[in-house]
Amino acid sequence: MRKRARIIYNPTSGREALAHDLVEILGIFEQAGYETSTYATTPAPNSAADEARRCAKDGFELLVAAGGDGTINQVVNGIAGLKRRPRMAIIPAGTTNDYARALRIPRNDPVAAAKVVLKNQTVNMDIGQAGEQYFINIAAGGLLTELTYDVPSQLKSIFGYAAYLAKGAELLPRVKPVQMDLKYDGGHFTGKASMFFLALTNSVGGFEQIVPDASLDDGKFTMIIVKTSNVAKMLHLMTLVLNGGKHINDPSIIYVKTRKVVARALDNRLMINIDGEYGGDAPMTFRDLKQHIEMYADTDRIPDDAITDPELQNAERNFVSAVDQLPEAKADSETE
Repeated sequence: MRKRARIIYNPTSGREALAHDLVEILGIFEQAGYETSTYATTPAPNSAADEARRCAKDGFELLVAAGGDGTINQVVNGIAGLKRRPRMAIIPAGTTNDYARALRIPRNDPVAAAKVVLKNQTVNMDIGQAGEQYFINIAAGGLLTELTYDVPSQLKSIFGYAAYLAKGAELLPRVKPVQMDLKYDGGHFTGKASMFFLALTNSVGGFEQIVPDASLDDGKFTMIIVKTSNVAKMLHLMTLVLNGGKHINDPSIIYVKTRKVVARALDNRLMINIDGEYGGDAPMTFRDLKQHIEMYADTDRIPDDAITDPELQNAERNFVSAVDQLPEAKADSETE
């Protein structure tokens, strides 16, 4: 039987440029060896996640998330908790498209993005778990992160991450430190901070220098704690970010790698941002799930230090595939 792929697309993402390319995109995935069908998400809660989970349980080999980072997040949430997870591909059609930027997938041409599958290059990507939710790019807490909730969707669609910058500059004078307690591998921070965030890739809000040494598959978050809320100091930190990621050496920054974080508020509410959306309040535990989902990517263009040896990944993948074919493994999967 031919392998099956399902394109789960958001018909209202970004500039709505995807729909008229669908026929050509279907042909590209057919050329790659996938019998391909489509599903348009609906306004119903968890529409993309529910469809992704259904397809995974039905044995589809590939899920294609076509939309913004929110669509990718939903598809990942649909399959991350399953033992058998299909491969994923991405066709960006949102505004900032951080995840596509990290995977070096074309962000302004859906057809070119689809053609990445023809290179047959993949990365076994880390994803994050926050309570019962999963995330693909960032989790954060603190008053500074609330700017993402206040940017109108129409403004984001027109101006992309520039809208976040404008809103962030407006919000800075109102930022106050939050008393928080953060436990992480080998460390413990207790005190005032304007924000903390955990990154899985090097692309955050359209910037690639906030987390300049991020790895996509090492099993560790990059955690940044911003201990200052002084406006002048915050502006200085932004300057250091734009000047080659030099903020990571600033004394008002804690910059560490960690597999797990436990976050608690010590006085006021600590809202948690999951991939740009409100994800609940602390206390919350975050875990990095190492190499959890295999994603098509243009690995020729990803920096060498951002992923482990592709040949080693292929060897690991072939081993897992061979184990899955053993009678004992098949019997185990049938009883799930």
